[in-house]
Amino acid sequence: MGAPEPGRFDSSPFIRACRRLTVDRVPVWFMRQAGRSLPEYRAARGPGSILEAIAQPELVAALTRQPVDRYGTDAAIFFSDIVVPAAAVGFGVDVAPGTGPVVADPFRAKRDLQRLRPIEPAIDTPYVIDAVGILIDELKVPLIGFAGGPFTVASYLVEGGPSKNFSRVKALMHGEPQIWHDLMDRLTDLALASLRSQLDAGASAVQVFDSWAGILAPHHYRELVLPATVRLFAGLAESHPGTPTILFGVGTGELLTSMATAGCSVVGVDWRVPIDEARRRVGPGVAVQGNLDPALCLSTWEVAAAETRDVLDRAGTAPGHIFNLGHGVLPDTDPDILGRVVELVHAEARSGVEVAS
Repeated sequence: MGAPEPGRFDSSPFIRACRRLTVDRVPVWFMRQAGRSLPEYRAARGPGSILEAIAQPELVAALTRQPVDRYGTDAAIFFSDIVVPAAAVGFGVDVAPGTGPVVADPFRAKRDLQRLRPIEPAIDTPYVIDAVGILIDELKVPLIGFAGGPFTVASYLVEGGPSKNFSRVKALMHGEPQIWHDLMDRLTDLALASLRSQLDAGASAVQVFDSWAGILAPHHYRELVLPATVRLFAGLAESHPGTPTILFGVGTGELLTSMATAGCSVVGVDWRVPIDEARRRVGPGVAVQGNLDPALCLSTWEVAAAETRDVLDRAGTAPGHIFNLGHGVLPDTDPDILGRVVELVHAEARSGVEVAS
């Protein structure tokens, strides 16, 4: 495995769009593109636990490459899971098929903070570093590393699994604010160490998936979550200045203005807010990513094409738009539809595209 080459992909459409520079084509990639709907993914992954798969660098590299090879996307998203750091330090997290992250002994009190020791990536997650190293030798597009946002990871640890109303995590946030801040500090440190290890190994950008932040009232997000997110991005800027960073959440339309102050380069937008309105809310200093409704890719090509064009039209001509879905690829999606979406975006998008006079 070769050493990372600094700035190797600086001229790529994805990196340039993250930096709000002109591009020769609008970049596109898909959240959860590493697998999900691909038959070759299911054949390679097999029936085992996703955490077992993530511990196999060669397999991770292959799964990360599959959608790039099939679709021709402009970036690869590292195949992993947001609970890997917490699992690696022994908190007792698993990922149940069809359910998601589950915790047998959820976070309940101050004593549980001791279960979240600092992570040492070279010792605790060497398989992540090894897989990134394999990929930087093989990929011809930027690799996006990622971690879970502190709030979203906390929601799994406190609730014990996926939740509809997030009652336990909200009770902890408001009822035990000091414990909550201590928990957020621990999870921020885990995410920061994990992201730094991926960047050191050769990733070109990172995305923070704070997927469930949208369940919070805007003032609660600003008071109880945003400070940790700001510290996370500040830590990345200190250790890896100039590296593109993306912050994404679901249902975050009312939070977009606050998210744009977190220190990230790009704010990811789900499908509930039109991309032109999202641009207005985040302001001119931050790029936007999104935001085709993933469910529409289950419809006909005519529907998917029309909705893709609507996103592109709304994105306008200003630089700083990365095309993506508004959330992850749904398992029943026809891969050919996604391939055609990529072709359409590359052929017709004009956001930030420099046109010869």
